[in-house]
Amino acid sequence: LIPAQAACFTLITFDVDGTLVKGSGKAASESAHARAFSHAVSTVLNSSQPVTSVADALPTHLYHGSTDGLILLRLAKATLGMESKDSFDKLEEMFACMYDFMSAMEDTEIAAHITPLPGVMDHLNTLATATMKERVMCGLVTGNVEGVARKKMKAVGIFDTHALGPPCATQKQQQQQWEGSQEYGFLGGFGSDYCSGDIDSLDRNHLDRGEQIAIAANRCKNILANNNSMDQVNDTCTRRQKTLKRVVHVGDAPADVLAAKWFSERQSEMNMNSEDKICVGCVAVATGSYTANELRQLAGEPIVGIWEPVILEEGMGDPSFLKACGIF
Repeated sequence: LIPAQAACFTLITFDVDGTLVKGSGKAASESAHARAFSHAVSTVLNSSQPVTSVADALPTHLYHGSTDGLILLRLAKATLGMESKDSFDKLEEMFACMYDFMSAMEDTEIAAHITPLPGVMDHLNTLATATMKERVMCGLVTGNVEGVARKKMKAVGIFDTHALGPPCATQKQQQQQWEGSQEYGFLGGFGSDYCSGDIDSLDRNHLDRGEQIAIAANRCKNILANNNSMDQVNDTCTRRQKTLKRVVHVGDAPADVLAAKWFSERQSEMNMNSEDKICVGCVAVATGSYTANELRQLAGEPIVGIWEPVILEEGMGDPSFLKACGIF
């Protein structure tokens, strides 16, 4: 047995809405996911009496780029006058209610009003190749409830690209099962994994998402640590030590950029002189509701090896997308 050889991995995490998929003009009020919010608040908190939709009850800055948990709490306050300290304990029940609501639908209904953005399927197919998977792992970091994200990715065909890595099954970082969708689970950090419950500070839109990036990165590390391989070279076994060296978050909202920047700062503080140091990148895509200039201002200046943001006007439709992720 000769000494271990390092296999350095990049984790690419994708936001969903505005990054991987676009919605029609009706998506904010009529998509399956949008309707699931009012259904959950109605069912769990209001004795199944109807409540106003998210798009009608909240200004856009309170749900664009936010997380499902914060949106549910804000919707409960806006429609029922319920303070977050009173609705927070019902979040898990509301997450499950959203998932059950969408589980009763066919894929065609879930996919109505949403479709993959240009370049998404092509780039995901490239990331799914065996060569790429030797050094890149992909997952989602999204405000979506995990079970809801699974339903959406299956319905629009993104799961079938096989680009997304497997869900983490180790006890410490284990992902939820979401009965009925186990066969199309995948790696990620989700809105159902973390919610601060703070609906008053708009900073929580990105700070909660930053925690979700950290969760996805830790799950990736666990998967890699449990899949270190032995390679046979002539008559000698070489141990390949798989380590996570780069995390790149891809997203369209200010919360995505600020979350990745926060995660970079936290990594830098935690691992200043450590071999575990991770370079954090961000590919900010102007395919949602925000311009490239807005995203660029939030990203600030790059710091080589620590914080490496790139802004793409055309998002994943840009031929240089994989280069922007730092894997070419």
